Amino acid sequence: MNSIKVRSRREGELIEVKVLIEHPMENGRNRDAAGNLIPAHFIEQLALTLNAQPLLTVNMAGSVSKNPFFSFRLKQAADGDVLRVDWRDNLGSSDSAEHRIGVNR
Repeated sequence: MNSIKVRSRREGELIEVKVLIEHPMENGRNRDAAGNLIPAHFIEQLALTLNAQPLLTVNMAGSVSKNPFFSFRLKQAADGDVLRVDWRDNLGSSDSAEHRIGVNR
């Protein structure tokens, strides 16, 4: 099951993109019901490409909330362009998703 949901919609000249990632984003300072520290488990890097060209890279830490949500607007995207989202966490897990702009809005 893919942990990434991507949606897009046109807003005039811009394309609004919304990305939701299912991830625990544990910062390593929380405790479980028995009082034990829950190990840190968070996304370290989020990368987006548009038609295989780097769009942005975000370096994150444990201070981001569980199931992080990102929203941004693209100026130079067109219907049919392919947006790829990749994440990698501090435990070595990763996931990716592709979204065609103008489809699955």
